[in-house]
Amino acid sequence: MTDLQPESPLDVLVVAPHPDDAEISVGGIILTARRQGLRVGVIELTNGEPTPHGSPEIRREETAKATSLLDLSWRACLDLPNRSLTETTVARRELATVFRLCRPRVILAPFSEDAHPDHVAASQLVDSARFWSKLSRTDLPGEPWWPPRLYHYWSIHLRIHPSPAVVIDISQEIDQKMAAVRAYASQMLTGRSTEFPTLLDDIRDRARYWGWTIGAAYGEPLGCREEIGLKSISPLLP
Repeated sequence: MTDLQPESPLDVLVVAPHPDDAEISVGGIILTARRQGLRVGVIELTNGEPTPHGSPEIRREETAKATSLLDLSWRACLDLPNRSLTETTVARRELATVFRLCRPRVILAPFSEDAHPDHVAASQLVDSARFWSKLSRTDLPGEPWWPPRLYHYWSIHLRIHPSPAVVIDISQEIDQKMAAVRAYASQMLTGRSTEFPTLLDDIRDRARYWGWTIGAAYGEPLGCREEIGLKSISPLLP
């Protein structure tokens, strides 16, 4: 598990069921955080294969390209089973170990309601691994750690409209976000219709919608089951 430990603790850790989930859902937030000098990492739970036009080798190449475009501080994959991801004690232990070694201040995880079973399982897995991460008197690697904040991002498989806790302005980041999404050509381009609206149109237009909700060009939403505390009213000022 030593290869799962970054050089220094992360500020933000995105838990992605598959390669490309982080880019699609919070690519703009990642870029915004990196521009602010925050250390941001992504842990993929699976390698995303098999898919109709991908392979493990292709997905690794695409992920490397997207990682460079996002300027990530750290990225790794647990190689849990794609299409049959389950919240097991084995998977919980592996992800809890990542939390203990990365020590993120914020976790971004899939929303619990989705059409893709892997995404639902990933959301459940994050909850249980976050709890296990803080346990003492255990043989888990690393020191106990309770990631202070857990926020949820919306996926693309279920057309629902939960109310977010916050919407982050990603207007400056939209083009680079979309470049990172396009890096996954085997998933975004190959074999897909080129007639409007394409999958890429849908991803960009959703960001435009969320930007509209906050009076910005583009945005990305995050949900939270707990109240968000602020030390002053300053962050609420326009």
